[in-house]
Amino acid sequence: MSGIVNSAPIGVENLVYAVLTDETTVTYGTPALISPAINVKISPKSNSDTLYADNKAVETVSTLGEVEVELETQDLPLEVQAVLLGHTLDAETKVMSYEADDNAPYVAVGFKVKKGNGKYRYVWLLKGKFSEPEEEHSTQEDKTKFQTPKLKGTFLARADGRWKYTADEDSGFTGGASWFTSVYAPAA
Repeated sequence: MSGIVNSAPIGVENLVYAVLTDETTVTYGTPALISPAINVKISPKSNSDTLYADNKAVETVSTLGEVEVELETQDLPLEVQAVLLGHTLDAETKVMSYEADDNAPYVAVGFKVKKGNGKYRYVWLLKGKFSEPEEEHSTQEDKTKFQTPKLKGTFLARADGRWKYTADEDSGFTGGASWFTSVYAPAA
């Protein structure tokens, strides 16, 4: 036993994105806030295959497929939508133009998860694209019903095979102060 006291996650915060500008050199733009986070759901898909010989299973191999990501936020500002979805936001009029051939860029998404012991888990998902969010709007009633946006994306492994970085403060990680200044990259 190492003496580490682990604790369950209790909240998510500091949801940011950074545009992947060059996958060959693993270069990202500066991280920017998406919106205050409500929920982050990460659903990796894997494929497993089993080899049979002499009438029994003798080997199995699992491979990572795509990773579905769903972000629920307080809001989804037009400035953020323009970047994440490849739309054009007119700087003067502040009107967003949606074109049929808009192309969302690959981005990284980072956030931190607060644990019950007050420590944090830090996460970067390294390469994904978001698709147009569904919209649903209801009339205001006598009881407030918040209508929070959900953004869905598909993440993949980068060309170098990496798809995610995670670090825990309660396991000795001390780089939380700089985690969101750039997308994490191991020291060369």
